[in-house]
Amino acid sequence: MMSQTEDLIYQYHWRKKEMDRLNNILFGTRSNMKSIGVAQYGVEATLPKPNTNIKSMAEMDAMDAREKRLYKRWMEYKDKVQGIELLGDYLEEEQHLIILDCMMEGMSYRSIADHLGVNRNKIRDMKEDMLSQLCQKCHFLHDLLERNSA
Repeated sequence: MMSQTEDLIYQYHWRKKEMDRLNNILFGTRSNMKSIGVAQYGVEATLPKPNTNIKSMAEMDAMDAREKRLYKRWMEYKDKVQGIELLGDYLEEEQHLIILDCMMEGMSYRSIADHLGVNRNKIRDMKEDMLSQLCQKCHFLHDLLERNSA
Protein backbone atom coordinates (compact mmCIF):
# COMPACT_ATOMS: atom_id res chain seq x y z
CA MET A 1 0.00 0.00 0.00
CA MET A 2 2.86 2.40 0.75
CA SER A 3 4.37 2.08 -2.73
CA GLN A 4 0.91 2.58 -4.28
CA THR A 5 0.44 5.69 -2.14
CA GLU A 6 3.86 6.95 -3.24
CA ASP A 7 2.94 6.37 -6.89
CA LEU A 8 -0.34 8.23 -6.42
CA ILE A 9 1.48 11.20 -4.86
CA TYR A 10 4.05 11.31 -7.68
CA GLN A 11 1.23 11.12 -10.27
CA TYR A 12 -0.31 14.27 -8.80
CA HIS A 13 1.97 16.56 -10.83
CA TRP A 14 1.02 15.31 -14.29
CA ARG A 15 -2.64 14.74 -13.33
CA LYS A 16 -2.91 18.38 -12.25
CA LYS A 17 -1.43 19.49 -15.59
CA GLU A 18 -3.81 17.21 -17.49
CA MET A 19 -6.76 18.60 -15.51
CA ASP A 20 -5.77 22.13 -16.59
CA ARG A 21 -5.61 20.99 -20.22
CA LEU A 22 -8.99 19.25 -19.95
CA ASN A 23 -10.47 22.29 -18.18
CA ASN A 24 -9.49 24.40 -21.15
CA ILE A 25 -11.04 21.96 -23.64
CA LEU A 26 -14.24 21.19 -21.72
CA PHE A 27 -15.01 24.46 -19.97
CA GLY A 28 -12.99 27.02 -21.92
CA THR A 29 -11.02 28.03 -18.83
CA ARG A 30 -7.58 27.26 -17.51
CA SER A 31 -8.39 26.19 -13.99
CA ASN A 32 -10.94 26.73 -11.28
CA MET A 33 -8.34 28.34 -9.02
CA LYS A 34 -9.77 31.06 -6.79
CA SER A 35 -8.93 34.63 -7.70
CA ILE A 36 -6.56 36.16 -5.21
CA GLY A 37 -7.11 39.73 -4.18
CA VAL A 38 -10.39 40.22 -6.05
CA ALA A 39 -13.17 41.13 -3.67
CA GLN A 40 -16.79 41.63 -4.59
CA TYR A 41 -18.93 44.14 -2.80
CA GLY A 42 -22.60 44.98 -2.59
CA VAL A 43 -25.28 42.88 -4.22
CA GLU A 44 -22.78 40.97 -6.41
CA ALA A 45 -21.10 39.55 -3.32
CA THR A 46 -24.35 37.99 -2.10
CA LEU A 47 -25.40 36.39 -5.39
CA PRO A 48 -24.83 32.65 -5.83
CA LYS A 49 -21.90 31.72 -8.03
CA PRO A 50 -22.45 29.19 -10.83
CA ASN A 51 -20.59 25.90 -10.73
CA THR A 52 -19.19 25.77 -14.25
CA ASN A 53 -17.42 22.45 -13.74
CA ILE A 54 -20.50 20.24 -13.43
CA LYS A 55 -22.29 19.38 -16.63
CA SER A 56 -26.08 19.16 -16.74
CA MET A 57 -27.81 16.14 -18.29
CA ALA A 58 -28.64 18.21 -21.39
CA GLU A 59 -24.99 19.23 -21.72
CA MET A 60 -23.88 15.62 -21.25
CA ASP A 61 -26.28 14.45 -23.98
CA ALA A 62 -24.98 17.13 -26.35
CA MET A 63 -21.35 16.04 -25.89
CA ASP A 64 -19.72 13.84 -28.51
CA ALA A 65 -17.95 10.59 -27.56
CA ARG A 66 -14.55 12.27 -27.22
CA GLU A 67 -15.88 15.02 -24.95
CA LYS A 68 -17.64 12.43 -22.77
CA ARG A 69 -14.38 10.48 -22.47
CA LEU A 70 -12.45 13.65 -21.58
CA TYR A 71 -15.09 14.69 -19.04
CA LYS A 72 -14.99 11.23 -17.41
CA ARG A 73 -11.19 11.47 -17.17
CA TRP A 74 -11.44 14.99 -15.75
CA MET A 75 -13.86 13.81 -13.04
CA GLU A 76 -11.62 10.85 -12.14
CA TYR A 77 -8.51 13.03 -11.94
CA LYS A 78 -10.37 15.66 -9.93
CA ASP A 79 -11.14 13.09 -7.20
CA LYS A 80 -7.54 11.89 -7.07
CA VAL A 81 -5.99 15.36 -7.13
CA GLN A 82 -8.28 16.60 -4.37
CA GLY A 83 -7.56 13.47 -2.30
CA ILE A 84 -3.81 13.96 -2.61
CA GLU A 85 -4.16 17.64 -1.71
CA LEU A 86 -5.88 16.60 1.54
CA LEU A 87 -2.93 14.45 2.66
CA GLY A 88 -1.08 17.43 4.09
CA ASP A 89 -3.83 17.84 6.69
CA TYR A 90 -2.83 14.48 8.20
CA LEU A 91 0.87 15.28 8.67
CA GLU A 92 2.25 17.06 11.70
CA GLU A 93 6.01 17.24 11.08
CA GLU A 94 7.15 20.15 8.93
CA GLN A 95 9.74 18.07 7.05
CA HIS A 96 7.08 15.49 6.16
CA LEU A 97 4.94 18.28 4.70
CA ILE A 98 7.90 19.54 2.68
CA ILE A 99 8.65 16.03 1.39
CA LEU A 100 4.99 15.58 0.43
CA ASP A 101 4.93 18.92 -1.41
CA CYS A 102 8.18 18.10 -3.22
CA MET A 103 6.85 14.69 -4.23
CA MET A 104 3.66 16.35 -5.51
CA GLU A 105 5.86 18.57 -7.68
CA GLY A 106 7.57 15.47 -9.08
CA MET A 107 10.95 16.07 -7.46
CA SER A 108 13.40 13.15 -7.24
CA TYR A 109 14.98 11.78 -4.04
CA ARG A 110 18.19 13.59 -4.90
CA SER A 111 16.39 16.91 -5.46
CA ILE A 112 14.45 16.60 -2.21
CA ALA A 113 17.62 15.65 -0.30
CA ASP A 114 19.45 18.66 -1.76
CA HIS A 115 16.50 20.91 -0.93
CA LEU A 116 16.43 19.77 2.72
CA GLY A 117 20.20 19.49 3.05
CA VAL A 118 20.22 15.80 4.06
CA ASN A 119 21.39 12.64 2.33
CA ARG A 120 19.15 10.41 0.19
CA ASN A 121 19.07 7.64 2.80
CA LYS A 122 17.68 10.07 5.38
CA ILE A 123 15.05 11.25 2.86
CA ARG A 124 14.09 7.64 2.14
CA ASP A 125 13.64 6.95 5.87
CA MET A 126 11.64 10.15 6.39
CA LYS A 127 9.48 9.40 3.35
CA GLU A 128 8.78 5.86 4.53
CA ASP A 129 7.76 7.22 7.94
CA MET A 130 5.52 9.82 6.28
CA LEU A 131 3.86 7.25 3.98
CA SER A 132 3.33 4.92 6.93
CA GLN A 133 1.57 7.69 8.87
CA LEU A 134 -0.59 8.56 5.86
CA CYS A 135 -1.58 4.93 5.29
CA GLN A 136 -2.62 4.61 8.94
CA LYS A 137 -4.50 7.92 9.19
CA CYS A 138 -6.07 8.38 5.76
CA HIS A 139 -8.86 5.90 5.25
CA PHE A 140 -9.98 7.61 2.04
CA LEU A 141 -6.63 6.57 0.52
CA HIS A 142 -7.89 3.00 0.21
CA ASP A 143 -10.67 4.16 -2.14
CA LEU A 144 -8.26 6.27 -4.20
CA LEU A 145 -5.78 3.41 -4.51
CA GLU A 146 -8.52 1.00 -5.49
CA ARG A 147 -9.69 3.36 -8.24
CA ASN A 148 -6.07 3.99 -9.29
CA SER A 149 -5.39 0.28 -9.85
CA ALA A 150 -8.63 -0.29 -11.76
